[in-house]
This record gives sequence, C-alpha cells and structure tokens, in this order.
Amino acid sequence: MSSSEPSDVKEKNPRGIPRAPFIASVEEFLGPSPNVEEALKNLQTALAKYKYMESNLATRRRTLEEKIPDIKKSLAMVEFLQERREGPSKSENDDLEGDLEDNDESTQTPLKTTFELNDTLYAEAELEDTDTVFLWLGANVMLSYKIPAAIALLQSKLEGAESSLNAVIDDLEFIREQVTVMEVNTARVFNWDVKHRRELREKQAKEAQKDNI
Repeated sequence: MSSSEPSDVKEKNPRGIPRAPFIASVEEFLGPSPNVEEALKNLQTALAKYKYMESNLATRRRTLEEKIPDIKKSLAMVEFLQERREGPSKSENDDLEGDLEDNDESTQTPLKTTFELNDTLYAEAELEDTDTVFLWLGANVMLSYKIPAAIALLQSKLEGAESSLNAVIDDLEFIREQVTVMEVNTARVFNWDVKHRRELREKQAKEAQKDNI
C-alpha cells in the first residue's frame, strides 16, 4: 500500500505531531492489489489516535486555563506585599521627614484580609510585616520563599503556563485539521470501494448476458 504526499508538506508540527497525508488518488493509495478492508481499518485507527490526542490536549487546555488565573492572583498578592514593605518612594526634599515617618509607621500596621479555606469558607487574618511567603508547589507541597524569589518563581511559572497554553491551542488547531483530512480520506476510500463494487457487478452482469446469447 502506498500513499502520495506533496513534497513541500511538513511531516510533523513543532511538537512532533505527524501530519495526515491527503489521499489525492485512491487507486495509487490502494496499489495494484487493493485491500479496502485493511485500508479502512488503518485509516480508522489513525483517526482514533488523532481524536485521542485531541481529547488529551483539550483536557490540558482546560487545566492551564484554570491554572493561569490562580498564578496571576498569587503573583499580584506577592507583589502587593513587596510594594507594602517598600512603601511610597521617598521624596528628595528633606523637609518632608515628618510625613515620611508617619508613612513608615502606617506600613507597620497589620494588614487585615481574608483567606480561602475552601470553595465557600473564608477566614479573617492579620498579616504582619514579613519578607517571607509560602507558595503551594503542587502535590501537597508548600515551601517558603523570600518575596523577591517568590515573585521571580511565579513570573517564571506564569510565562511557562502561558507558553504551554499557546502551544496547546496551536496543537489543537493542527490536530483538528488532521482529523478532517483523515475523515475525508476514509470517506474517499469507502466511496471508491462502493463504486468499484458496483462496476464489478455491472461488468459481471454484462458478461453473463453475453454468455447467454
């Protein structure tokens, strides 16, 4: 069994997903001794693989779309804590020392907030001035980080998650194109078989008529 494919078509996408060859000529694809049943079975197997990859990528996309807002929320909170520790930028005018002292005192006031215990339960808390935060890393693991290190880590995770999401979206679009190609290929082979069988029956009927004459 052979198949033709344009030479300028890439065999795989950047993530290694193979491109489905379009069957331009069913006769060439099946070869001189066509086995349509086997050909259809192979096409359906390939189509099932693409649909399996599509399902996995769709799940991964949903996971990333839920994860990215959580990372952004954590990053915004840690950046807020850093800004609160640093306080307002100091004026170059030394005559404002009294006002600056008042501002310094205000930054030491505990921050009242709420934190989530579960989806519907929140508790009140007071945040003392601190240079350390705790981040969930997954798999029930939490580690403490200095605020600058936590910001760097969250920014890195956010960039990685957004990059992964873009790649998943591209892969989904690519796979959907391949699913369409495989469905068209399957239909073309099936229709060719129907037409071929009908032509054989007509040919046999004509030969039978000649024999009866």
